[in-house]
Amino acid sequence: MERNFAVTGERQVVYRAAGDRRLFTDPDADEARAFFQNKSRKKVDKTTTAKEAVARLVHDGDYIAVGGFGGTRIPNALVHEIARQRRKNLGLAGHTDTHDFQILAAGRCVNRCDIAYIIGLEARGLSRRSREAIEKGEVEVTEWTNAAMAWRYKAAAMGLSFVTTRTMLGTDTVKHSAAVEIECPFTGKKYLALPALYPDVAMIHVHRADIYGNCQIDGIVISDHDVARAAKRLIITTEKLIPEEMIRRQPDRTVIPYYLVDAVVEVPYGSYPANMPYEYYSDEEHLQEWLRVERDPEQLAAFMERNIYGVDNFWDYIQLNGGLQRMTELRHQEVLVEK
Repeated sequence: MERNFAVTGERQVVYRAAGDRRLFTDPDADEARAFFQNKSRKKVDKTTTAKEAVARLVHDGDYIAVGGFGGTRIPNALVHEIARQRRKNLGLAGHTDTHDFQILAAGRCVNRCDIAYIIGLEARGLSRRSREAIEKGEVEVTEWTNAAMAWRYKAAAMGLSFVTTRTMLGTDTVKHSAAVEIECPFTGKKYLALPALYPDVAMIHVHRADIYGNCQIDGIVISDHDVARAAKRLIITTEKLIPEEMIRRQPDRTVIPYYLVDAVVEVPYGSYPANMPYEYYSDEEHLQEWLRVERDPEQLAAFMERNIYGVDNFWDYIQLNGGLQRMTELRHQEVLVEK
């Protein structure tokens, strides 16, 4: 596809589809703005449970975004709950999704995914179930880079329908994307237009939050600042709830303000078995167990029944895998690493 349109002066802007894959979300900034204008900004107590938050805010067919980065600060309590409630036909923003995509693939919750990094669990190895879901066509994919996904969130957070960049130009990645090549109206040079990404629901795990949803994050934030502003609905899980007065003492540390948030869930160790910076280290033994059971579909089914479907909540899952004693060991490991 190629089109021309006039701009100020004699220069014409030329743009054409650069990739052959489907765009899974609507980048229309005005449509998103209409939604946000009707979203309540009341300062009310938003505390609830993971079970209630997912039941109320995550629906079959929704497009979801998961906060954190790789194996760090993943909102696993919510990812488990999505699988436990057997949500289906979800779209996923696979920005830096590792163990979270592994869970959703095992639960067969996802049928489409914008991918940058999803199959690998970093140095731990590749998730067989995740790879199988892609290779068998269970999950339709559109490709991007990590930077492209981050800037798609940035465009949405800015209230735009796209941003321009040079990332991916000249690569095979762009051929399998839904990006568009565009000619700069000022210089005539080639750029890539990245569509804004407005998720239906985002889930972010933080270190501290108050009952209204004001959030603080220690350490790496990556795109969560923009994800929170791009999402139509936002669920926060937090290691601990703190009084609003403590938030107000350091207002510069509020990464996510309350008016973006729809639900707040207090979940100590809510990122387990992933790493929570300055709180607890990743449970490498348990992550290897996930990778081992994926080699056999029957073992994986039994593992999912024991750890997700057969428990009532995330704390029950933790109890099955070492409980408070194991969490204390992981906390000590994190302290040693930080030293």
